[in-house]
Amino acid sequence: MLERLWNGWRSSYVSSLEPESDEPGQGSLFTRILATGLSDDETNIVHRGPHCFVILNAFPYGTGHLLVLPYREVANLHDLDLGETTELWSTVTDAVAAVTAAYAPDGVNVGLNLGRAAGGSVSEHLHVHVLPRWIGDGNFMTAVANTRTIPEPLDETAAKLRTAWPRLTQS
Repeated sequence: MLERLWNGWRSSYVSSLEPESDEPGQGSLFTRILATGLSDDETNIVHRGPHCFVILNAFPYGTGHLLVLPYREVANLHDLDLGETTELWSTVTDAVAAVTAAYAPDGVNVGLNLGRAAGGSVSEHLHVHVLPRWIGDGNFMTAVANTRTIPEPLDETAAKLRTAWPRLTQS
């Protein structure tokens, strides 16, 4: 089993969200984050577009782990409308550019887990993972102690990625 190091700085973020409810209509974790009215700095939202937004993974595999998703809560790619589909994939491209500019990784993983059986932990609200990777990033802590270390607080990661986010050029 993979262990995690205790990160006390995460408690303010976790406690700022409404607790999950079994009542219908409460929405996914992402819908609830958006509904809090908290600032993008407080929620670690890195970018907002008309149909999609980008947020840091609260429990990242590594530094710079982004999630790109539509505002509208849908479970499947075929549930997206044309505007959402177009913006989702262009935003994924921008997210790869941002993590590449901010962190100069050796590679980038991009992927979706559609449905709980595929590993989707929030399967009711599709999201694309964008994760910078480095040769040797599965270090001794993962191999020996079954633990991942995240060396940078999420607010610092968010600030770096916002600065590195591609800007539209005016013609």
